[in-house]
Amino acid sequence: MGLIQERAATLSESLLEGLRMPLRAVFYPLGFAVEITTNDQAILDAAGESWSYLPQRHACPTLRIRIRVVDGSGKECPRAPVVRTQQHIVSMVADADHQAICDLEAGVAVVWLSRASLEYRSYLRYHFLEAIALVLISTSYATAIHAACVSRDGHGVLLCGDSGVGKSSLAYACARAGWTYTSDDASYLLHNARHPRVIGNARQVRFRPSAADLFPEIQGRDLTSRMEGKPSIEVPTRELPGLITAEEASIHSIVFLNRRPSARSELSSLSEDVASQYFRQTIYSSEEVLRRQIEALQQLCSVAVYELRYQSFDQAIERLDELARVGRFSSVG
Repeated sequence: MGLIQERAATLSESLLEGLRMPLRAVFYPLGFAVEITTNDQAILDAAGESWSYLPQRHACPTLRIRIRVVDGSGKECPRAPVVRTQQHIVSMVADADHQAICDLEAGVAVVWLSRASLEYRSYLRYHFLEAIALVLISTSYATAIHAACVSRDGHGVLLCGDSGVGKSSLAYACARAGWTYTSDDASYLLHNARHPRVIGNARQVRFRPSAADLFPEIQGRDLTSRMEGKPSIEVPTRELPGLITAEEASIHSIVFLNRRPSARSELSSLSEDVASQYFRQTIYSSEEVLRRQIEALQQLCSVAVYELRYQSFDQAIERLDELARVGRFSSVG
């Protein structure tokens, strides 16, 4: 263990001092072991709703989340926490009774929540349990990337672009057309893999409300509030008949989406610098975490990178089908 890791571990132990809690369980978000200890069974029940069905897939050291439930003053659902980072420390603060400190280098988080907030199970799971577990995973063992992932005949494709460009909708359209679905707009690039591999939540697809006009099978479903305030329609893939899913995919191509009403349907090659700049927007500043993430991203950006211009899903899928068949090439139109 290096000096930075030793200091991080010492800090984490000091944060944990005095928080001896009797309840413990291990869960496997994205297949990684995460131990939760707490003083309230409702915390473990909420974690079970998120992850009890997931098996362990990766033999890595266990990440730890310590959650202390305290008596608070308010009864309303807390606001979404404000997230700030300083080197390897991440803080998530909603108010005086709802906050967390994450030590990225030690793989530990300490959380304080009010007893009243346990009544708001969706808030608890989304803003604290799931968010904290993903922060720890995406700095210890994987790098979070803003991309959907689908694959065909072993050829994995990352669908990239700014928020609202249509990554989730095209990923689902590909899945309806026989592609294997791995993730919507959030994928996790594994560290220390021989070839770029991503993992994702293949058990759910999240759509923007406007997607109901494109896919009749999701019409009439309730909206779910997301952390950043954007509503979404969240649908378990088991409720979408005929889909093939996989938790992991080997990546062979990166595709940036460019949907225009008058666009000619075509794939054009881009430089790896385009992909590198895109993916580096969300990496962390801690020296050790940054090193791991940059190494993984350099390997990822060595695969073929393209821009996909298209008008309709059918056009896009046709181009992607050709890409999966022939692999690396200069352009297809």
